[in-house]
Amino acid sequence: ETQSITTVTLGMKNDEKLVDEVLYRGKERFLLHYNFPPFSTGEAKAARGVGRREIGHGALAEKALLPVLPTKEEFPYTIRVVSEVLGSNGSSSMGSTCGSSLSLMDAGVPIKRHVAGIAMGLASDFNEGGNSYKLLTDLQDLEDGKGGMDFKVAGTTVGITAIQLDTKT
Repeated sequence: ETQSITTVTLGMKNDEKLVDEVLYRGKERFLLHYNFPPFSTGEAKAARGVGRREIGHGALAEKALLPVLPTKEEFPYTIRVVSEVLGSNGSSSMGSTCGSSLSLMDAGVPIKRHVAGIAMGLASDFNEGGNSYKLLTDLQDLEDGKGGMDFKVAGTTVGITAIQLDTKT
């Protein structure tokens, strides 16, 4: 039930993002914006600025795609990917990773390989005196809520490109 519309916009060299931070100064030619509006989870509230979720999930999707991008010499364009999450009942970051990979290919960006991702979880009854657990794949929201772990992994047919692990217990 997780749905995302992902678009790719190609720009020129002067469209690169200028980064001026304490430890890094330069330009970025690949930008991934992840948007998670309140209606994607059925909420009716004002859409405020970018939050922790948007920053973290966007960074995970971006890191998953960086290893497969062409070099400047192979493809001199600035690449902007925008993932708009329309519905969420699972891993929207992995949905954004998969959608972004497909969108890059559709836009003609010569990526080295397709990137896909999956979310996994750990459900246990350790807190209630038990000692059993279940590993869940293709994690959905209700399963995630009571779980003790949220594990996301993205990669290609030849290796892992990004990992995120959240422990909750």
